[in-house]
Amino acid sequence: MSTSSQPADVNAAFAAERSEQLQAAAARRADFDSRIADGKLVPLGDGRFRINDPGSWDNGEILIERGDGQVLPQHGLDTSLGQAALYSSVPAWHQLGNVVPGGTSDVDEVLTLGGIDYDVLRRPVEFRNSLDSPHLQLPEHFVTARSDTGAGLGVVGSKYEVLQNRDAFAFLQDLVDRYDVVWESAGAVRGGRRVFISMRLPDTVTIDAGGVADQIIPFVVALNSHDGSSPFQIVVTPWRPVCRNTERFALRDANSRWGVRHTRNARDRIEEARRTLGLSVKYFDEFAAEEEALARTELALADFHQVVDELWQPPTEDASVRTRNSHRRRVDELTDLYTENTTRLGTTAYAAERAITEYADWKQAIRPTGSLRGNNLAARATAVLEGSNDDLKSRAHRQLLTLTRRS
Repeated sequence: MSTSSQPADVNAAFAAERSEQLQAAAARRADFDSRIADGKLVPLGDGRFRINDPGSWDNGEILIERGDGQVLPQHGLDTSLGQAALYSSVPAWHQLGNVVPGGTSDVDEVLTLGGIDYDVLRRPVEFRNSLDSPHLQLPEHFVTARSDTGAGLGVVGSKYEVLQNRDAFAFLQDLVDRYDVVWESAGAVRGGRRVFISMRLPDTVTIDAGGVADQIIPFVVALNSHDGSSPFQIVVTPWRPVCRNTERFALRDANSRWGVRHTRNARDRIEEARRTLGLSVKYFDEFAAEEEALARTELALADFHQVVDELWQPPTEDASVRTRNSHRRRVDELTDLYTENTTRLGTTAYAAERAITEYADWKQAIRPTGSLRGNNLAARATAVLEGSNDDLKSRAHRQLLTLTRRS
């Protein structure tokens, strides 16, 4: 009797689960249709939609419909092998890639899971003057190509030396002089032409002036290009986990970025990289001291607006209406960000720096080009890593520091 009832129980459970799935799909579809009807999702064709919601962090980003009302952001990750080329120690915002909770120290595992376990080959550039003419080689020029897919990555000169993906891991290990590091993330973008690797440093910076207890976690990120477009770079970049805000150390007398061209001696310049990046206890102590000073400095809204005007020159009276409106929107967005940050950090120069950093990284207008065209979020993430706004954030940091010395 028990065996005869088993199928009924299984079928009932399956029916209930299926019903829940259908209800969830219907709810997603209803929400999706509602967002379109409200103008918060603007159809762009080919299953792509632009978010039109000024109150949302995702305003202006592009989403792709996956069916049943499911939409995912464009991520910009390489998908040459059929899945997103990403390894991470924590789930990514786009729910893609291979996640190893807590991370791993195994370089081979990270290379495989991150979709970057390929070598880069250097082959002569060949051409023909006509379809029936023999192949000729272009002197002093080479094509870089992936060993796994055979896809071409770029055209480089005779002095260009490939820095393999595995070599980038070895460089980071040598840089911090540790070989048991836990890798935080690794992957490829732009069809494998660019690769990124990150590790977390053991030193956590805590800004506790006024009891804000704001933790800043420093990471070291390696950026490697295989198309000749940029040098091999190392970036020291703190990630604040309480918000989606990446910011860069902005000390007056220290750099947070080091790069070397793809030449034969690239792997031999560890000491130079250490000196340039300032990877030392003194470096982190100086950074913490400056941020503590900002956290102790009261900053009225009028003073914040003055800092904004020094960073972004206000338009003249004869400027176009479009220019004046653009400046007003910028000031309004910065003011809103400052107000949001003051709820936890107080009306301080530290809150002002956070607001300006958030605006520079996630709000400032951006025009993606090339393979990132139409993909604002990937373009912003790339700009953050590549330091496109470093100068602006450093100027803001220096300007706010002058306010800490007011009598």
